[in-house]
Amino acid sequence: MTDCVMDAGWTIPVLYEDNHLLCVEKPANLPVQADSSLDRDLLSILRDYIGRRYEKPGRVYLGLVHRLDRPVGGAMVFARTSKAAARLSAQFAAHTVQKRYYAVLQGELRAETRLENLLVSDERTGMTREARPGEAGAKKAALVSTPLLVRDGLTLADVRLETGRTHQIRVQFASRGMPLLGDGKYGSRIKGGLMLWSCRLVFPHPSDGRRMAFYRAPDWAGWRFPAE
Repeated sequence: MTDCVMDAGWTIPVLYEDNHLLCVEKPANLPVQADSSLDRDLLSILRDYIGRRYEKPGRVYLGLVHRLDRPVGGAMVFARTSKAAARLSAQFAAHTVQKRYYAVLQGELRAETRLENLLVSDERTGMTREARPGEAGAKKAALVSTPLLVRDGLTLADVRLETGRTHQIRVQFASRGMPLLGDGKYGSRIKGGLMLWSCRLVFPHPSDGRRMAFYRAPDWAGWRFPAE
């Protein structure tokens, strides 16, 4: 098995691969799937990789069972069969997949904190916001955040999702006056990349049920991370 997929200037580490799954480290700023930018996307790159590696003619099946925002990098899992896709999708829908992120917050978080909001997404603007009481389409969003390091008015936090809403981490912290560093879309005035990273995925294998666990730390200058 190859260590990395190389395509269009992108280097994509392969974390695990079998007949059912393909787990990779998504680079930050690579879109997960094709969008209006027409830029090369991760799903297409990985489909082409599987086609080349296994000499599969025609369009290769690869199931997208969860997403990361374009600016966000880190661990992702794809399904190589429709049965695996259905089982993984059910796990994500039931919130039985453990998803953890590293985030740098503009503000000081001194203790483990649980955040809960009602959020609503606007397809026209691509934005998510806090919902008004009784607003149609509002969905509960919840997360638990643990500070790992506080310095210079910033917090490196370990964030565990209880739900999986669009832009959830970004909106929940921004709504409390602590936008993520570099997140101009939700209130940060500091230039640079969005400091949010999918560091850990844990889930049962869709075929045999064994525990699958993947950890990847980001390469953020000036920040150190647990070895896990």
